[in-house]
Amino acid sequence: MEYTQLGTSELKVSRLTLGCMSFGTPNQFQDWSLDGEAAAPLFRQAVELGINFWDTANVYGMGSSEEIVGRAMREYSSREQTILATKIYWPMHEGPDGGGLSRAAILKQVDDSLARLGTDYVDLMQIHRFDPEVEVEETMEALHDVVQAGKVRYLGASSMWAWQFAKMQSAAGQNGWTKFVSMQDQYNLVQREEEREMHSLLLDQGVGNMVWSPLGGGIVARPWGDKSSTRAASTPGQDQFGRPLFLYSDKAIVDAVERIATERGVAMATVALAWVLKNPVVNTPIIGATKAKHLTDAFAALEFTLSDEEVAALEAPYTPREPTFF
Repeated sequence: MEYTQLGTSELKVSRLTLGCMSFGTPNQFQDWSLDGEAAAPLFRQAVELGINFWDTANVYGMGSSEEIVGRAMREYSSREQTILATKIYWPMHEGPDGGGLSRAAILKQVDDSLARLGTDYVDLMQIHRFDPEVEVEETMEALHDVVQAGKVRYLGASSMWAWQFAKMQSAAGQNGWTKFVSMQDQYNLVQREEEREMHSLLLDQGVGNMVWSPLGGGIVARPWGDKSSTRAASTPGQDQFGRPLFLYSDKAIVDAVERIATERGVAMATVALAWVLKNPVVNTPIIGATKAKHLTDAFAALEFTLSDEEVAALEAPYTPREPTFF
């Protein structure tokens, strides 16, 4: 396994992150989630591969993912050997402290996450989205306070406009509060809009980059139109605002991934992840594994190099679109 420093933090994270949205009590929205028993082999495999960075969120499985992650950490690894990341923002219950990024919500939801994870601190606490209903100063001061209290080592953000991220960083800097060391955003062969503004901002500010959905929800990991997996069958075609998640022009990209994978004798996921990993902005893509093969194919991408001609074939068909924060 390769390791990299996450932004300006002292966190030395694996080049692959274990995404834990796949783990939790199955529900009507995520009937493909794995419970603790089913997820156990994947945690063991991740530890064997040297994946020390585990990413979850309070809302995954409505808390059950954090509980599973905490138990797996103690059983298959240790608190000291695991870099633990979670997220807050989406509503966990009714009431002013149930969700969002107000001071009351942050203090309550951080404590609740720690209790479910069974730990005194998390290495990286991330805000899952930007909260337009709360002044950024209130949010950043509250986040700074949980860092000062020793409950959180570092702060991260996820999926927002570059100007919103810059606004929050500026508020922290002007007031002497803790800044974000990482951004977790969507980036893959069929969603490259972060290249326009966010990536340049991260490079300029020395902020680390975690990538969610590096396989585009699996669309670039299987032939075009393949809906054979439970996850693929349940993936919506639009985001919550009715915008298409995929375009028909993406077929040419998927076909190029399939062709290269066939010619080189590797999985399509390996090709698509190798493309993500070659970007110098990206520290670590998040692998949402539900099968051992998913981690094996991802690990293979670390040693897979695309030729200039192959990169051109993958990138040329891309059609610009709105970024999706789904």
